[in-house]
Amino acid sequence: MTRAIVLVGHGGVPKDCPHELIRKLKQLEAQRRAAGKPMSQEEEELDQQIRRWPRTPANDPYRTGLELLAASLRPHLNGALFAMAYNEFCAPTLEEAVREVVGAGARHVTIVSTMFTPGGSHSEVEIPETIRRLHSQYPNVTIRYAWPFDLNLVAGMLSEHLQRFD
Repeated sequence: MTRAIVLVGHGGVPKDCPHELIRKLKQLEAQRRAAGKPMSQEEEELDQQIRRWPRTPANDPYRTGLELLAASLRPHLNGALFAMAYNEFCAPTLEEAVREVVGAGARHVTIVSTMFTPGGSHSEVEIPETIRRLHSQYPNVTIRYAWPFDLNLVAGMLSEHLQRFD
């Protein structure tokens, strides 16, 4: 069975993206969520415009940072297929990343978020909502979400990291 890992980061707004686009996107998102409706065409177009904004290390240092983390993670994955995704503001989306690895032959996909603290709406609400939609799109693919994080493991990693500064 071909395995794949999809690393999901938050996503950042490029520094040179007009603030008006972000404001309007957030306004439309809030209205949609309050009404419990799907994305409007206007919201979808704004979302895609921001996600597809040209990225460089200068205008999107977050993306560069996630790419560095991905490069460090990849050798630990025992040959599994690998893709990156972003929850918002940046491409590819989680849906696009899963489509990529399934298209490459993955039949077992594990999604892991860089947002590892409990209580966040992205990790606890939005990503699971997306995964539910993915289950219906890919009924013959096992899709798992590596959540929640074991906070003792996270604390151990942070503690080990802190020792370097003593």
